[in-house]
Amino acid sequence: MSSETPTGVGDEQTPDVGEVVRFEVVEHGDGAVVVHVHGEIDTMTAPVLSERLAMQIPSASLLVVDLSRVTFLGSAGLAALVEAKESSQNADMRLRLVCGSHAVTRALEATNLLSMFDVADGVPEALRTV
Repeated sequence: MSSETPTGVGDEQTPDVGEVVRFEVVEHGDGAVVVHVHGEIDTMTAPVLSERLAMQIPSASLLVVDLSRVTFLGSAGLAALVEAKESSQNADMRLRLVCGSHAVTRALEATNLLSMFDVADGVPEALRTV
């Protein structure tokens, strides 16, 4: 099952972030879910990322966050990823990142957060059980 969710309609809880970020959620067998993220993760879009990831954690045994099409990852985005990591550990499930872009890798390395995450080179590798 796949659902693509562009952000865009703001309300009192969710800011209008237009086409700055887009999410595609793809369910795979055995409780694995891949969230493909496209665009920029900054102060305005990080809360939406947090919400999208939090929605998947209760039902997934493996959550893969594909960041290969992320063009900017700011401190708020990094905080959202750390929050998802902590939530996944509390739910006793795995979270894996697919960095795939220089912007993401550089942000994680510069903040010494890269080693905190289980990182795969691509989605197929991330879906393989370890």
